[in-house]
Amino acid sequence: MPFDGIVTRAVTKELSDTLVPGKITKIYQPTDTEIIMTIRSQGKNHVLLLSIHPTYSRVHLTKDSFHNPADAPMFCMVLRKHLSGAILEAIEQDGMERIVTFSIKTRNEIGDISYKKLVIELMGKHSNLMLVDNEKGHIIDSLKHITMAQNRYRTVLPGSVYVLPPQQDKLNPLEVDGETFIRKLDFNAGKLDSQIVRLFVGFSPFIAKELLNRASLGTNEKFMEEFLKLQEQIADNRYQPVIYRGSKEEFHVIEMNDFQGDKEYFSTTNQMLDTFYSGKAERDRVKQQAKDLYRFIQNERDKNERKLKKHARTLKKAESADKYQKLGELLTANMHVVKQGDTSVTVIDYYDPEQAEVTIDLNPNKTPSENAQGYFKTYQKLKTSKVKVEEEMVKTKEEISYFDQLLQQIDVAGVEDIEEIREELREEGYLKKQKIGKRKNKQTTPKPEEYIASDGTTILVGKNNKQNEYLTMKLAHRDEIWLHTKDIPGSHVVIRAKEPSDETITEAAQLAAYYSKSQNSSSVPVDFTKVRHVKKPNGSKPGFVIYDNQRTIYVTPDKSVVDKLKK
Repeated sequence: MPFDGIVTRAVTKELSDTLVPGKITKIYQPTDTEIIMTIRSQGKNHVLLLSIHPTYSRVHLTKDSFHNPADAPMFCMVLRKHLSGAILEAIEQDGMERIVTFSIKTRNEIGDISYKKLVIELMGKHSNLMLVDNEKGHIIDSLKHITMAQNRYRTVLPGSVYVLPPQQDKLNPLEVDGETFIRKLDFNAGKLDSQIVRLFVGFSPFIAKELLNRASLGTNEKFMEEFLKLQEQIADNRYQPVIYRGSKEEFHVIEMNDFQGDKEYFSTTNQMLDTFYSGKAERDRVKQQAKDLYRFIQNERDKNERKLKKHARTLKKAESADKYQKLGELLTANMHVVKQGDTSVTVIDYYDPEQAEVTIDLNPNKTPSENAQGYFKTYQKLKTSKVKVEEEMVKTKEEISYFDQLLQQIDVAGVEDIEEIREELREEGYLKKQKIGKRKNKQTTPKPEEYIASDGTTILVGKNNKQNEYLTMKLAHRDEIWLHTKDIPGSHVVIRAKEPSDETITEAAQLAAYYSKSQNSSSVPVDFTKVRHVKKPNGSKPGFVIYDNQRTIYVTPDKSVVDKLKK
């Protein structure tokens, strides 16, 4: 994902035009890598996201909602102390580097004007966000502390002098003429895209390949011409933000001419970045947070799969119970021809119309009568086991279905949903219950996700079994419409209307299909019926229901539809 120097320049220009001058009114820290600021500018509130996530480091305006911790982390408290009510005076990029500085005017403890800088360095796993005293040049605090043992070039600690990251001795592509550009390239060495990335700051492999593609391996003059066109486009801030949806999603503010696949265009860089990154960082956090839980559930599912195969083998053997009864009866009828010590006996099978002979194996250490009784005992054992095994197979299949449902729920869960899944597994006895301290934690009411249909009707979606049960069994009214993917693990969905429009039913079905195991499939069947026709059998697993009087609609999940409906 090329959040390179060119994209940084584009978003910095937009942020400067939109937020400067602006007043910082709110500051939050939803995670250990993200800061959210509300800035009042030009009569509007704008929400600014600053992220140093190792994979999704970025800065842009956002419309996403975030869940903030009850107690603000220390860095957030420091920012609130120094920047609450402060005035944002400038937003600048360091050359073509992925470093953006927010210049801020504020007041100190005694009311005197002071100046601070909030510096974000967007450098993958080395990203950081620092609050710097502009007059002294000292770091007040940073989101990530770096000691001398971790980095010999510079320390990033409270009280340390802020030093820019080491220079890469690259050329600024906006300050280079065409002849210098050509002279710096070694056309005989090949790999021109790698050379461009190595020589010019702000150029990612993505944009270097696009430049080569435009030049079409032409003459030096053609390379110079295309470079100067690109240089002019960047210098004049003439951008076309676009997301490329192919085998791998990409984005940039410079359009690729020969891209084969779907393109989604945006009017601003901020909109493009917010759309591209929306949910990605949270999904990564959920993945990390739920890694052990996912592994546990997968292991439990695998154990039940093995158990099911074992039951199948036992059932197959049990289905031959009648054979042992027949052998016992044939042996009893021919007892007079059997002697103790025989290892087998061949008799006529009078059950066979052809009166064929059958050989019966014997235990030489047992009497003929004991051998016959052994066959009858085996018959009774297998006959009894068949009933028990069939019952166990039903239970095992229910367990597998239950774990499939949980795995699907983790795939679509938010950070706050994971703990509800853990708590459910504790209640069901799969995980050990947590020890309750002196103050018992108050049980919180599950909160299904809320969406708004095109006609304004509310649609609720359960993201886990606790939310599903609360939504269907307690929150929904009897005559409202309930939806679920047909025979596919997924979320319970409720339309808060007795007679919704066909369009609303289709949109709700989109949500049901999207939040199901068939999220990436096409033509997904979704059943819908009145809530009154949905029942939970006694003793059934959490989230399991049966229903009737349903109708079925087929939809293809579309994330853009889900995003549009989200409240």
